[in-house]
Amino acid sequence: MTGPDGQHSWTLHIRKDNLKFAAAHMTVFPDGRKERLHGHNYQVQLDLELAAPPTLTRMLSYEVFKQALRAACADWDEKVLIAGDNPWLEWLPGAEDECAFRLCGKRYVLPADEVAVLATDNITAENLARLLFERFWEELTRDSRWPWRECVRKVWLRVDESRGQGATYGIRFD
Repeated sequence: MTGPDGQHSWTLHIRKDNLKFAAAHMTVFPDGRKERLHGHNYQVQLDLELAAPPTLTRMLSYEVFKQALRAACADWDEKVLIAGDNPWLEWLPGAEDECAFRLCGKRYVLPADEVAVLATDNITAENLARLLFERFWEELTRDSRWPWRECVRKVWLRVDESRGQGATYGIRFD
């Protein structure tokens, strides 16, 4: 079936078993209480709405997107994620190979190489979706040979912390 110009759309969906990261975190609530340290096996999905029909000259490689997603996930895999901008976070002195901090009054000392400090005020699925999207997009656009903004109208990145529970962050270029 064909329709009037501008009423067609194509969306690529990328969700693979190996597009994931396993990480621990503690979400802080507005009153200063927090969850216990716990972890998730986060699953990642990417959806891209194409800006034009998928012709041979505009064909996009799924593998390019999967590589950028894997690279973005790798930095957080098997890490404790800390919200570096959280008002209840206090950095403590510690050994060079340790990450010592107090969060909501509770003291933690972790191996520094097992911690990822993120530029956000809280570790939530919503914030992880945005931050992972930014990492993904930076990785994807390193190769300036591809005019991504000309090929893609909308991009959504979804992070699920468990089956059926997660958040999506996206941008539009139109």
